[in-house]
Amino acid sequence: MIVRARVVVTMAGPPIENGAVTIEEGEIVDVGRFNPISDALAGDVVDLGDQALLPGLINAHCHLDYTCLRGRISPEESFTDWIRAINAAKAKLNPSDYVKSIATGFAEALKYGTTSMVNFEAFPELIVRTPSPIRTWWLAELLDVLEPSLPEPLVDLAMIATSAMKNRGLAPHAPFTASLDLYRHCQETARQYNLLLSTHLAESRDELHMFRDAAGPLFDFMKEIGRDMRDCGEETPLAHLLQQIALDERWLVAHLNELTESDFDLLGRSTTKFNVVHCPRSHRYFGHSPFQLERFRQLGFNICLGTDSLASNDNLSLFPEMREVRYDNPGLSPGEILEMVTVNPARALDRQLLLGQIKPGALADMIAIPVEGERDVFEQIIAFDKTVPWRMIDGHARNEG
Repeated sequence: MIVRARVVVTMAGPPIENGAVTIEEGEIVDVGRFNPISDALAGDVVDLGDQALLPGLINAHCHLDYTCLRGRISPEESFTDWIRAINAAKAKLNPSDYVKSIATGFAEALKYGTTSMVNFEAFPELIVRTPSPIRTWWLAELLDVLEPSLPEPLVDLAMIATSAMKNRGLAPHAPFTASLDLYRHCQETARQYNLLLSTHLAESRDELHMFRDAAGPLFDFMKEIGRDMRDCGEETPLAHLLQQIALDERWLVAHLNELTESDFDLLGRSTTKFNVVHCPRSHRYFGHSPFQLERFRQLGFNICLGTDSLASNDNLSLFPEMREVRYDNPGLSPGEILEMVTVNPARALDRQLLLGQIKPGALADMIAIPVEGERDVFEQIIAFDKTVPWRMIDGHARNEG
């Protein structure tokens, strides 16, 4: 198959006007300018017309379990109040609700051009009941806040539940709900089985106050439910974790919204660089402090974008996430922002040769959106605000037009 478009945005070089991509058995074998005579002789030609062909988008942080909670939890006074609210909402859900929620979320993400996703799954046993129409990394989300002496069996059960998944990983939830021993065991298991790792860190001011000051609403809530609070009162959440766990390139660390100058000093001295996942619209929903994207870039961290869940967002489209980044960081070019949902997450997933770019040897995961006039194609991509009319995963196309 040969796919022709007005412009091919390869993310591996300059956009190719009147471009064509040759695909064999789900893999890209050639990319270049379209030659109507030779390409017509070479095989079936799919002409997308006046559209930009670009790599499928990669959502680096999502919770599909909570798709069904869209619009049901209003912004609360504090992050801890939101935790109480989502816990109350989850108490009314059953396994069938979660299965439907995940399926609905997958369909919506695909509709908006996401072809790969990192999904935190709070109920790993449900994974076998929820087939994925997109390329998915299933991360078993783990908490041992009330049983910190049992990390090994918790991880072992998660490994059994995800054993049938090609792409899987482990996600100790956050330092306030997961013990350091759980983090260590997850990291040891991931190294043994070559798994992806992820966690939430420094997400809220409540978390900062809990660890640094041994005070605040999250401290009171966690103490109330029986957490051992002896690790609080000395360090920031990032220092608490980073001084004990070597977060390397295998880790996708979500949020990092509330950091101190000492945290950035610590990050600057770190010899390993984990991947940072920013969720712009969820960040705005909670009213966190301004995200220090440029400081992370200057320190050499790989920045990716995610949608988080619909318990704190409007939809699962990465296009408005990119626009939010553009609004907050006007010095960034649209091309640099597009890298955060293509090239950068592919690198974070250790799939930089297969995903995030249109180049020979890469998997044929691509999307196309309409473009017009002489406007910069990257500007038009960032501004796109509709459903994506054409998508391809593994060489299998779906046209909604």
